[in-house]
Amino acid sequence: MGITIDREVGNYEIHELHVEHNHVLQLPGTCHLMPSQRKITALQAFEIETTDDSGIVPKAAHELASRSVGGSTNLGYTRRDHKNYLRTKRQRELKYGEAGTMLKYFQDKKSENPAFQYDIQLDCDEKIANIFWADAKMIIDYAHFGDVVTFDTTFWTNKEYRPFGIFVGFNHFRETVIFGAALLYDETFESFKWLFNTFLSVHNNKQPRTIFTDQDTAMGKAIEAVFIGAWHGLCNFHIMQNAVKHLPPKKKDEDGPNVLAEFSACMYKYEDKEAFEEAFVAIRIKVDTQTWLDSIYKVKEKWARCFMRNAYTLGMRSTQLSESLNSDLKNHLKSDLDILRFFKHLERVVQVKRDNELKDEYESRKKLPRVRIRTPAIIQASKVYTPCIFEDFQNEYERSISAYIKPSEEHNVYNVVIASIDPKITYEEESKVLVDHQEQQVLCSCGQFERVGVLCRHALKALDVMNIKYLPSHYILKRWTREARSGTIQDSHRNIVLEDPRMEDRLRLKFFIHKFHDIASKSLISEECSKLVDDALESLSKQVEAKVSSTARTTEAICEEPDREGEEMAALQDQIPVEPTTRTTENGFEEYGWIPSYTQLLMGSSMGQNIPDDT
Repeated sequence: MGITIDREVGNYEIHELHVEHNHVLQLPGTCHLMPSQRKITALQAFEIETTDDSGIVPKAAHELASRSVGGSTNLGYTRRDHKNYLRTKRQRELKYGEAGTMLKYFQDKKSENPAFQYDIQLDCDEKIANIFWADAKMIIDYAHFGDVVTFDTTFWTNKEYRPFGIFVGFNHFRETVIFGAALLYDETFESFKWLFNTFLSVHNNKQPRTIFTDQDTAMGKAIEAVFIGAWHGLCNFHIMQNAVKHLPPKKKDEDGPNVLAEFSACMYKYEDKEAFEEAFVAIRIKVDTQTWLDSIYKVKEKWARCFMRNAYTLGMRSTQLSESLNSDLKNHLKSDLDILRFFKHLERVVQVKRDNELKDEYESRKKLPRVRIRTPAIIQASKVYTPCIFEDFQNEYERSISAYIKPSEEHNVYNVVIASIDPKITYEEESKVLVDHQEQQVLCSCGQFERVGVLCRHALKALDVMNIKYLPSHYILKRWTREARSGTIQDSHRNIVLEDPRMEDRLRLKFFIHKFHDIASKSLISEECSKLVDDALESLSKQVEAKVSSTARTTEAICEEPDREGEEMAALQDQIPVEPTTRTTENGFEEYGWIPSYTQLLMGSSMGQNIPDDT
């Protein structure tokens, strides 16, 4: 088409026209690939972001979206459009740099739930060094199950990245619960001290009774300085790994157990301290270089069974919970992820652990516990304890039936021995149980209740001899019961912590989605029904939009308080040094030439080396 303009009149005139196409036309099956026919709608954008946050790769997400609309020809965009949208979205999310994006992520989380807590330590050059955060669920979990904690740090595959640390524990189903996470500048005493102090302040200064870590000197000193009321144990798994490196392996022609087996016996087998000392001396004789043995012997109270008799561990002996979580993270993370994607991937891994508890909760309410012996104590325990703890208790009770009470010259002391299952009449090691008839209390020398929180077979036998057929309430730890999560939790500001303040909104959204989907499915029966639904939704959309606008104006009119969260966000961003460039965007905003990237934040080369003890 050729067009001219008559400038005197001001009209356009067509002077040439060819109605035939001057190119090969697209087929009906390829029209959807034309740029003019491709567009990602708001709903499709939401679905793309949802699948990306769920860890679904773009190829699989695009295939899923295509199948949901009857094929890629009906989708309206290509796989390349899908990838370009995600790339643009990530660039838009990182417009303030990764440091600013991290702060915005924390502020968004806090706006969703005020119980979300985080803290950032700056170094002497006012650059971000250490970061700690905990959401509402972590705060609630620690209040209920923070008696035994494991802490472990791991390095990512990229050697330039810094440690990621996580606090983990057991819930009442013996499932993993997370109490907080941290990104550290380094693994020095000052960094660990700041981290542990921050951890306590977020959790109402509640000290754990026990904390397990690896054998890190700086970490150990920081634990002694901060966790004053906690017993510090060393991870047995890490110790055995070091033992494999430093102790000689068994030779092919060597008789008897090897040195590693003897060292393992020192960790798990010996209950008597004298037997432990004798075994350890025997190991020393077989080892030429004793440097590592000397160092590990100095902290024997933190790993040897005979010295941990009364340590409250819940049966935990290592940081395996933390390492398991770190392993799950490595399966989902890449070394080149930006900070925001790291946080979202971490959320997914944590949610998997939380879903496991929901499954256990469901199973415990669906199935009746398997009661093998119908006695008052067993029936009581089946109703009180969670299934896994009840099973442990029932096993102890069964063993108590085969127990014998031997005469004792000591007052209020029972000598209890357990007969073996072997047809030959043999007995386990004898235990002394101190009893108090009036207070209905028993104290066994094996120390199982003090360590695990479940009465041992010896104590149960003593209670039976005392004609106490039900478990006294002081021997039922709430943390092992079905009601372990009962009660409200307050944060450090004395506000009640809600796991999800928007739960009602989410349930309402779920209801509407199901209802709208049902209406849309039924409307496909005829064009008349489809038009009816379309017209109704169009009218409803306008009414809702008008109502939302009216509500927003009313809210602005009555809101006189300044935006505290915005001010806090601005203040935090001001702490990050930036160098403004001369370029100004079309919207009038200045662009910043340098903001610390995620890698730079965690690399020593881009930061000052001196971190103050407290910030």
